[in-house]
Amino acid sequence: MRLAGKSALITGAAQGIGAAIAKKFASEGAVVFICDLQAEEGEKSAAEIKASGGEAHFVTLNVADEVSWQAAYAEVVRVSGRLDILVNNAGINIREPIEEMRVESFDKMLSVNVKGPFIGIKHAIPLLRKSGGGCIINMSSICGLVGHKFTTEAYTITKGALTLMTKTVGVRYAKDNIRCNSIHPSTVYTPLVEQMFKDPEKKAQRFGEIPLGRLASADDVASAALYLASDEASFLNGVALPVDGGLTAY
Repeated sequence: MRLAGKSALITGAAQGIGAAIAKKFASEGAVVFICDLQAEEGEKSAAEIKASGGEAHFVTLNVADEVSWQAAYAEVVRVSGRLDILVNNAGINIREPIEEMRVESFDKMLSVNVKGPFIGIKHAIPLLRKSGGGCIINMSSICGLVGHKFTTEAYTITKGALTLMTKTVGVRYAKDNIRCNSIHPSTVYTPLVEQMFKDPEKKAQRFGEIPLGRLASADDVASAALYLASDEASFLNGVALPVDGGLTAY
């Protein structure tokens, strides 16, 4: 098993991409901590992993609150005694273009998408150092690599910030055997996207921009996260990994 003996905290893991990552990690031997504000969905995801023979624990976490992060890490240490992997997956997108966006909406996006990973990394580093090193994975987006005409400016701003946060942390803490990489998915097929695709124009836009001609699945993204978390990626640090079917290769 590629993550045997490892302990992983995953934010926004009650459903969607985060839940797929938690299941993938658990299937490879990791003890996973499913962190989210959605307690019912989070407990359900943890139960599914346990039913499949894995080890999972749900922990309530508000990523924008430092005290909440400290409590989550305390629970990780209490249960498993160590932290090896942090996946900053939680994120939001308030779909208001810059001319219409309320400052309050922008502040909320910055709080979740940028401040959240910042606090998580801040408190993860001492724990990872104590474990002899580890891995931080930040869930960015193609919008953290290129301007994207179908996505709002605020989302691109937050994901761009996360991309460079990743590189800076990777450079500074490599000496402690702590690797930090980011994943950059194109549109991932989720229930929310399915709703969006009721508009045929939006569906045509998203499919038309991807050379492989399909959307990413949550499992596509989870597989990339597993690779970055595993020892197979032990020399990957500060990498921005697109999972985009070739979209950013144009």
